[in-house]
Amino acid sequence: MQPLHIILLIVAYFSVLILISYLTGKSANNETFFKANNSSPWYLVAFGMIGASLSGVTFISVPGWVEAQQLSYMQMVLGYVVGYAIIGLVLLPLYYRLNLTSIYTYLQDRFGNYSYKTGASFFLLSRTIGAAFRLFLVANVLQLLLFDAYGIPFWVTVTITILLIWLYTFKGGIKTIVWTDTLQTLFMLIAVGVCIYVISDELQISNLFSYVADSELSKTFFFDDFKAGNYFWKRFFSGAFIAIVMTGLDQDMMQKNLTCRNLKDAQKNMFWFTIVLVIVNFFFLALGILLTDFAQKNGIDAHKDLLFPTIAGKGHLGLAAALFFLLGLIAAAYSSADSALTSLTTSFSIDIVEIDKKKEKNEQEKIRKKIHVIFSFILIAVILIFKYFIADESVIAKIFTFAGYTYGPLLGLYAFGLFTKLKVKDKLVPIICILSPFIAYGINEITKTKFGFDFEFFILVLNGLITFIGLYLIKSSKN
Repeated sequence: MQPLHIILLIVAYFSVLILISYLTGKSANNETFFKANNSSPWYLVAFGMIGASLSGVTFISVPGWVEAQQLSYMQMVLGYVVGYAIIGLVLLPLYYRLNLTSIYTYLQDRFGNYSYKTGASFFLLSRTIGAAFRLFLVANVLQLLLFDAYGIPFWVTVTITILLIWLYTFKGGIKTIVWTDTLQTLFMLIAVGVCIYVISDELQISNLFSYVADSELSKTFFFDDFKAGNYFWKRFFSGAFIAIVMTGLDQDMMQKNLTCRNLKDAQKNMFWFTIVLVIVNFFFLALGILLTDFAQKNGIDAHKDLLFPTIAGKGHLGLAAALFFLLGLIAAAYSSADSALTSLTTSFSIDIVEIDKKKEKNEQEKIRKKIHVIFSFILIAVILIFKYFIADESVIAKIFTFAGYTYGPLLGLYAFGLFTKLKVKDKLVPIICILSPFIAYGINEITKTKFGFDFEFFILVLNGLITFIGLYLIKSSKN
């Protein structure tokens, strides 16, 4: 694949996104940017959320994970189903009943202003780091396939990446993203299908499902060692809670759901989204088996996050597969990153700056636009920091591990709010939420060292439980 091919593909791709942005951004205001005027068709939201949930990390890391982890990731995917059911039946009715723009406003009504600001701050930290992780991965691939050939430094690659996102989201916001995510999800799924077809043809596979079932890498369920990170119940419950916090307690994902016309449409969106997401994840894992076998049979020394880019991006499967790989990667990455930038802008505008309390509409829009630019620069800075700290571990593992520490306090706050009627000493809530991740980290290090027990992604549940207990300890005497 020549650099010229990549440039033409990127130009064509973003021309389409900018056109969509122009069409959806006409007469846009803050209501459009934040909630799409509550006019999004549920089926578009459901389809677009697939791409946003998977992201470039799933596109690259899940197939690369199979060699070392087999199909154990599917245990988490099955846990997602439980988590999404809780979102649809418990959280969405709450958010629609309160008519929220930012979901963290609930914490203000339930506990007070300190709890509200704490919850929003943890989201801002979590989503900034998570979005930067995802974009870092894509920027690395673009650097490898394109920009190195022209001697363009990594920081320029990153800046171009963020600038393109800002360019098509700055006006229409979430309304634009509902439509662009739909298109990007379609591109991503086509890319995966093409790559599976081409590799299957190269390996002369007549029945994909039989091939996957017979593979040495097809083991899915692990019940043998409860101390291991891939033990079934740890992965399953981790998946359920990760779905709850990274979708149901995440302004990014919920902002799309809240653009639906009503609660019933939002729940239909979650139902169909869940079914399709399970199927799509299976095909990503199947692709991982195919890629691993292809690499071994052709003497290709590539592993983890480099496996898919090396085989598809370097032309081992032909020009068509290489172009579709790049198209799918860009689509997967940007469908997640664009909504992250919009949700960060929304949360900071509503939760921290509280621009909805400003009297002048024009002033509100000016502030929102400035915040949008500021978060663009923040993402650039964080990605460049990652350049010097990311080692050889799969990015998806890093994201889920980090999420366990940063989303844990949110899980504890919402669980305490929903399942108890107790009040808390609001001013002490930030202290509890800051201490909880450190306590959870300490417990995990002790159990690994003394007993060989690794909480792995289950650290999220431990962290949430510690926060819950901490909130109980600071319950108000006014209860």
